[in-house]
Amino acid sequence: MFNDIGALELLTLVVLAVLVFGPEKLPKVIQDVTRTIRKIREFSDSAKEDIRSELGPQFKDFEFEDLNPKTFVRKQLMDGDDDLGLKEIRESFDLRKEMAEVTDAVNGRESASPAAAAAPDLLKKPAQPAKDERPPFDADAT
Repeated sequence: MFNDIGALELLTLVVLAVLVFGPEKLPKVIQDVTRTIRKIREFSDSAKEDIRSELGPQFKDFEFEDLNPKTFVRKQLMDGDDDLGLKEIRESFDLRKEMAEVTDAVNGRESASPAAAAAPDLLKKPAQPAKDERPPFDADAT
């Protein structure tokens, strides 16, 4: 929850707390806040245990963090069995190979991949049509 608070922000909060509550009341306020946080955690833990006991033994491994959509998708799709062929789909979105081929083409190096051998040479200029020849016309495109 407070993982992204830096040293400057923490120092600002301490100075603000001293100014608002004063040095005499600050220890009592800190004790009250920690006691309240501890009670909220105990209440939350007991509620989670009650829900787990009500769900039954088949849900003993149930984690409430799995209800977060990001965690659910990661657990179900990324870490689960690859029955759906998701590994190939994830690898097809990997653009490093394509970027390497483009880099090789720009630098004039030959690419080692077989797909690059079948790909057209983008650096070669197309043949110029004859002067009498008209460019192709597509009526649907105009």
